[in-house]
Amino acid sequence: MKPLIEITTVPIQIEMKTTSAKLEYARGTAEMEVSRDKGGLQIKSRPIRVNIDTFEARNSITPTVMRSVEQNAQKGIQASYKATATFAQQGELMMKTKLGEEVITKFSRDSLLEGVQDVGLDFIPKVGPEITWDPGEMNIRYEMDKLNFDWKINGGSFEFIPGDIELTVTQRPEVIIKYIGGPIYVPPSADPNYEPVDVRA
Repeated sequence: MKPLIEITTVPIQIEMKTTSAKLEYARGTAEMEVSRDKGGLQIKSRPIRVNIDTFEARNSITPTVMRSVEQNAQKGIQASYKATATFAQQGELMMKTKLGEEVITKFSRDSLLEGVQDVGLDFIPKVGPEITWDPGEMNIRYEMDKLNFDWKINGGSFEFIPGDIELTVTQRPEVIIKYIGGPIYVPPSADPNYEPVDVRA
């Protein structure tokens, strides 16, 4: 007797897709700013300077009040020294005088000769002007232009992308049951190919 049922199983089908992990690096950006400081040329000149001091020369011609008082005081001191010396000399001569000598005549002659010698001639100005000078000076300063570079750098960054596994079921499991026998007649005698069963033993 042939089997009446055919059973067929369909296995499951799975499709798997994998994505590998990766590390991505994003480059940093860089900016540069350039600025200029302007230089220049500077020239500083100072000519020679002559200083003429005529104070002493003018005082020798027409002295100031203060200088005149000082000069007269100095002359008075010198005159007192000279008179003292003259009196001392005359006193010494008088002490050594002998009878018959004309001491008074000698004193008169010395006085006259001294007056003749002082004629009052003098050269003016007695002192020349004092001349000094400051030397000339020239300073040259040159400064070149300056360039300033300002860098602004942003650091790069790393990004980690993890791996991925994707599962897709393309065929579900199935069990197929198929009847492969002929038709079933009820009662069995209705089957055109029915053959009675011999129950005689």
